[in-house]
Amino acid sequence: MDHPNDTDQRLTDLEIKASFTEDLVDSLNEIVARQQQQIEQLTRELVNLRQQMPAPDAGQFRSLRDELPPHY
Repeated sequence: MDHPNDTDQRLTDLEIKASFTEDLVDSLNEIVARQQQQIEQLTRELVNLRQQMPAPDAGQFRSLRDELPPHY
């Protein structure tokens, strides 16, 4: 059988771990929220950049070899 002191110590240890876990979850939640804001901002910027690009000609094929730098 456990002694009352052992049970109290185990309960205290669990409470401490729960407190640290709660702090960690709060921190991770803040990070995820901040990252979501960054993703939304980057998505808006990507949409803006795509709107600025000229529309490609449907009948014109562009080869990637045409875009290689001269040193290749």
